[in-house]
Amino acid sequence: MKIKVLFALCFNLFLSFSLFAQNGELYHKEKVVLHDTIKQKIANRPVIQKTVDATQLYSIIYESDGLKIKGYLATPKTEGVYPVIIFNRGGNREFGALNDLRATYILQTIASWGYVVAASNYRGGGGSEGMEEFGGKDVNDVHNLVPMLANMKGADTTRMGIYGWSRGGLMTYRVLSETCKFKAAIIGAGVANSFRNIEARPEMEKYVFSQLLPNYETNKEAELKKRSAVYWVDKLCRTTPILLLHGSGDWRVSPKDALDMADSLYAKKHPFRLHFYEGGDHGLSEYRSLTDNNIKEFLDHYVKNLKTHPHMKPHGR
Repeated sequence: MKIKVLFALCFNLFLSFSLFAQNGELYHKEKVVLHDTIKQKIANRPVIQKTVDATQLYSIIYESDGLKIKGYLATPKTEGVYPVIIFNRGGNREFGALNDLRATYILQTIASWGYVVAASNYRGGGGSEGMEEFGGKDVNDVHNLVPMLANMKGADTTRMGIYGWSRGGLMTYRVLSETCKFKAAIIGAGVANSFRNIEARPEMEKYVFSQLLPNYETNKEAELKKRSAVYWVDKLCRTTPILLLHGSGDWRVSPKDALDMADSLYAKKHPFRLHFYEGGDHGLSEYRSLTDNNIKEFLDHYVKNLKTHPHMKPHGR
């Protein structure tokens, strides 16, 4: 009996250690072969075709908290050592999940600028194991991309940036409150006030928050605050400059989220830039080439070239 108990304790200890040690382990990496329908779409987009020719897209499966998480990886085809960008997708569950087409347009574009780019479909979405929490424990799926990249040839994790859109902005804020590993962050149309999100779109509470947030019925306020960066700006890593992007015509996430964050970041003397696009929709589709240039410039400055942000005190003549 004692031997069985000892064996069980040892096995549980080994299992716990194994799960912890495996975070970020890359289980599967496979080149993506684009479907003919995607190739036809790209053929009419010479800029995208150029990025596809210069980069390679992979589908990946990696370990996060004992779960197998699916995602994508994009790298330049030219061998070398490149800085790293982690991209955080928007949406929830299957809505907004990365597929070959979205990964081609987003990740390969960034990779064509000279970066290794990784993205997660988070637990519970895009074929990943587990249950999604919309900014809860699934934030670990973003963190666990870092050790995966650290073990990857050609990826320089001493130069890392992070970039999230919509719900991905919420995920990015959460990550920035827990680590200072990133040299720069991009927040595109990011959710920063979940209470306002519910007021403007009651369906978000009915179909997203109430279904995905743990203990929502009994712990609603605490769970929503956890997903509302406007309440904890002081927790964001002060050494990570933030680029805020938002359009005034966005109906999915209130443009006021970006304005409130800018106001709070300014009050805290946190380095940031705000690009507010007149009439821009949620994806800033009217300003795609301009936003790409803004994003590339910011990432090149702080991540690729490791420039430090200027001091935030009033100065000059």
